[in-house]
Amino acid sequence: MNTMQTALGKLHLASPVTVASGTFDLENFNFIAQDCLGAFVCKTITRHPKVGNPPPRLFESEAGLINSIGLQNPGLDKFVSEYLPRLRDTLKIPLIVSLSGTSIAEFVEIMQTLETQEGISGYELNVSCPNVENEGIAFGVHPDIVYKLCSALSPLTRRELIIKLSPNVTDIASIAKAAEAGGADSLALINTVYGMAIDYKTGKSLIKQGIGGYSGIGIKPIALALTYKACQAVKIPVLAMGGIYTWQDALEFFWAGASMIALGTANFIDPTAAQKLYDGLNTHLQEHNLQLTDIIGKCVV
Repeated sequence: MNTMQTALGKLHLASPVTVASGTFDLENFNFIAQDCLGAFVCKTITRHPKVGNPPPRLFESEAGLINSIGLQNPGLDKFVSEYLPRLRDTLKIPLIVSLSGTSIAEFVEIMQTLETQEGISGYELNVSCPNVENEGIAFGVHPDIVYKLCSALSPLTRRELIIKLSPNVTDIASIAKAAEAGGADSLALINTVYGMAIDYKTGKSLIKQGIGGYSGIGIKPIALALTYKACQAVKIPVLAMGGIYTWQDALEFFWAGASMIALGTANFIDPTAAQKLYDGLNTHLQEHNLQLTDIIGKCVV
């Protein structure tokens, strides 16, 4: 039996490792083997093209990265006509399409279009981006809206429906419960936390938008705590991310209850990070005669 097997809702996966949307593209497979990932999550797409926020929109902090990219993407139509065929031709692992919208109706429109396409195993609803106006986080901070969104989308598909939650809330458990009640198959968390950087000499913001999304090793304790809270609150599985760099980091999230983990900022630092994490985790489990399922959610508090 494969010690690394896991399940994320409807998906039964050979690896519990994936990549956070927007941090990894097909060219990265020049550095790692596809089969170290259980699935591939593409960069978030929106109904219409987005040019993103003006620069500067990236800043490397003392312990992570602040970004204000703004969901730059070519839009749904170009994704379907150009990028999706390339993904289908390249990927040997399940594809999860990340998507975001400005209204529930727009989410519905995007999903209905994607439902007509082959080669998609699931959707990640991005309701948690902190640097986009009028979408993303506007959905993710209200349990009733999360419930309505999931209720509108879950009847439209038999594919895996993942909702990506924001950490910038007071009660992650209530929002996780709302997603579950609305029909989400699984949760993904966390996205970035609010972050800012200022030039101490001039007082000028180092991000054009002022406040961006902070990711990297500095947010790991926050991500771990929110993962644990969400896993305690719901029965559906959780895809965890936030400050994960090594297989030891990943193990902490599995103990906390996550069924799968994603690497984000780590991919920018080391394009082989996912392979190293997979290999290290697999070796550890084999040396201790463990299946991954033996430790998921077994944290002792």
